[in-house]
Amino acid sequence: MNDLPTLIDNYLDYCQNQKRLDRKTLKAYRIDLSQFVNCIPVSHVAQIDVAILEQYVSALHQHYKAKTVKRKIASVKALFHYFEYRDIIERNPFNKMQLKFREPITLPRVIPLHTIESLLSVIYRQRSEAPTAYQQKNALRDAAVIELLFATGIRISELCSLKKEDINLQEQSILIYGKGAKERRLQIGNDDVIHVLEDYERTFFPQIQNNNFFFVNQNGRALSDQSVRRMINKYAALAAIELHITPHMFRHTFATSLLEADVDIRYIQEMLGHSSIHITEIYTHVAMSKQRNILTEKHPRKDFHI
Repeated sequence: MNDLPTLIDNYLDYCQNQKRLDRKTLKAYRIDLSQFVNCIPVSHVAQIDVAILEQYVSALHQHYKAKTVKRKIASVKALFHYFEYRDIIERNPFNKMQLKFREPITLPRVIPLHTIESLLSVIYRQRSEAPTAYQQKNALRDAAVIELLFATGIRISELCSLKKEDINLQEQSILIYGKGAKERRLQIGNDDVIHVLEDYERTFFPQIQNNNFFFVNQNGRALSDQSVRRMINKYAALAAIELHITPHMFRHTFATSLLEADVDIRYIQEMLGHSSIHITEIYTHVAMSKQRNILTEKHPRKDFHI
């Protein structure tokens, strides 16, 4: 049976059970492919030709930015690659299309280092001045979360999915399961960060044992990314920080700070878990303070006496 909704359901089952794609990727595929079915004028895969696909791409460009259009088309292209692989179609209409996307470069937003210092200072002050043991525990956990985000450049999804066996504080390392089921191990190079993680682990040990996740919420369940966002907003308000800070900005700041400290970009790529060096190279655009220092101190014009 070649009706498109049934074939898409089969494809999503294949992605989940054989390709072992993560939950968020499957959700994005499901949304994109459902939108595709609802936008095209046919319901059978054999009826889909280049003209229909070109109309769909044009419709996407009218409603979305280039980056989003690129992702949605990639979802549909992957579906047709599956159709071709399973001999559901004789010819893949995408093979006759030339798709080029001119994406504007969106520079990563970083957090000034003094702002991170102010944010952490407020969290530690909340911990030391907390009137109840409950509030003290929460502030300890919040400090551990923010410290780890900045110390490792870990994605918020990676942090929230950390299991207790992924954290080895004796070896000062964490095992991260990143995008595409890729593993990487990161060292934690700061003793203060290790100490707060050790305090957190001792204090929350019963809850960590119960659900196996390293970071837990007030109910003892795995910490969610929304909880981390609320946490950051709370302490930013307490510190009178006007900048809107997101969890991902710690990752950008981590990468940019290392680049400005002359760390080889290949090491940064590995630490961030990027599949391509081209993704990491975006940070070369934001390392402006380092560039300014180089041109001020190293350019020969400074030695001219006119």
